[in-house]
Amino acid sequence: MEFTSLRHLLEFRTANTPQKDFLFSEADGRKWTYAEFDSAVNRTANMLLARGIAKGDVVSLLLPNSAEYIIAYFACWKIGALAGPVNSLLKAEEVEWVVANSRSKMLMTDDAILSSGGLSGVGKGIEVITNWPPADAGGSDTVAELNIDVDDEAVIIYTSGTTGKPKGCLLTHGNLIANARQITEWLGFGPEDRLLTVMPLFHMNAVTVTTMTALYAGGSTVVSPKFSASRFWEIIEEYRITSFGSVATMLSMILAKADTATRRRGDTEISASPRHRVTPSQLRFAMCGSAPVPAEVLNRFEETFGVLVIEGYGLSESTCRSTFNPPNKDRRPGSCGLPIGNEMRVVDEEDNEVPDGTLGEIVLRGPNIFKGYFKNPEATEKAFAGGWFHTGDIGYRDADGFYYIADRKSDMIIRGGENIYPREIDDLLYTHPAVAHAAVIGVPDELYGEEVAAFIVLKDGFESSPPYERGVAAALGGRGGSLITQEDIIDFCKLHLADYKCPKTVHFVDDIPKGPTGKLLKRELARLFASTQTDRIEKADS
Repeated sequence: MEFTSLRHLLEFRTANTPQKDFLFSEADGRKWTYAEFDSAVNRTANMLLARGIAKGDVVSLLLPNSAEYIIAYFACWKIGALAGPVNSLLKAEEVEWVVANSRSKMLMTDDAILSSGGLSGVGKGIEVITNWPPADAGGSDTVAELNIDVDDEAVIIYTSGTTGKPKGCLLTHGNLIANARQITEWLGFGPEDRLLTVMPLFHMNAVTVTTMTALYAGGSTVVSPKFSASRFWEIIEEYRITSFGSVATMLSMILAKADTATRRRGDTEISASPRHRVTPSQLRFAMCGSAPVPAEVLNRFEETFGVLVIEGYGLSESTCRSTFNPPNKDRRPGSCGLPIGNEMRVVDEEDNEVPDGTLGEIVLRGPNIFKGYFKNPEATEKAFAGGWFHTGDIGYRDADGFYYIADRKSDMIIRGGENIYPREIDDLLYTHPAVAHAAVIGVPDELYGEEVAAFIVLKDGFESSPPYERGVAAALGGRGGSLITQEDIIDFCKLHLADYKCPKTVHFVDDIPKGPTGKLLKRELARLFASTQTDRIEKADS
């Protein structure tokens, strides 16, 4: 069936299976049938209408993972407003910028978030709602009909920007419906499926892969306040989860918690330990994206728990998923899979498609590809050069059509599934009174995939104390002294940036590699860093 809007999709499911359980709140055990969920959405939508929110307005959502977060999304969509999820890990000035840039008319949040971390000033000039009617409160259960169609905007979500500031990515009702349909059909989801949302709902992964897809399939979704490796298997078993969304870091943390008594589904030998656990038989597979899954992690997870890991690839600009591996043994570990409904090509610098096996930029086209960047026609035009969305990711396609991501055209860092653009951190570091030159790069990290490392040349009159990572500093020209420490720089960043963006290591150097025009060469910096780490490993082994 062709759905004309997200409202149409929800009301269709409600009319056909009103008493089926749709939403479960793992935090407190509450649950809603489709009919109860639709009523809760309608009450919240009427509250928005009563406060002056109209079609086309932006409502910023700064909330913890919860049933109320999902209800708020759908309340916006019911009346044609745009849901504007805000990353709750951001610092006050970052939140303020996103809310202001999106021209938001209202901020929906809670008292705990608003009063923490100096966020009390967020939302100046707009209405801030912290205690709207709870999902089970009274109020009108119907919302007047509105003219909403697939081309109307549904979400404005901010992606980290290559030029320092994030860009508002505009997704339509049609984008979300298309991606939910693509994922549902590719992975074979149906009414019997129950998907677990542990990824943050300020990312499209949680919104699309485990919430919208559950709705499209006529299934159910379980929302958890946050990921917990220690509680993970209890939740899987208690709620009869059939699949869940994840990033590689989560799989690593689940493995780290696994004890020696864990046994795989299908094993015949019963562990002598009373703490043994059998992977629940209804769990079909783990969906994993945002960054490639290390082969060791994937293999260990599958061997330990007997559960397939299905890798996929996508961006906010593709609503979420553009590819997935097949949900069976035909998948290719290390590959991000096959296109699930959008077109996909690998092109050279002139946008010519390259032969299979040849590296090039990944470009996309299809019904799940976003409308454009909010009030940024230049960025939109550049992104859609030649009619295809240019992802900035470098990869190749093999002879069987499977895609592989090899590198990034930009300097983006992916830390535990969070995208970080170094330019934003570079710009901040240059405001520090002791910093003459700064360059931030991603360096390998066993748990998070990548970590943030800053390389800094100090101004005359400042010295580092003590020289951190002496081997690295020596390779690039080391400093020594007693004034500026690694902690000084990190603490400075923490005042202005979300913690996950802040450098975890700071290297004070005499110089940073530059090109003929004076541009800092980050790839050369990364190469030099890698070579020093190799030297250390070799010395340790000798």
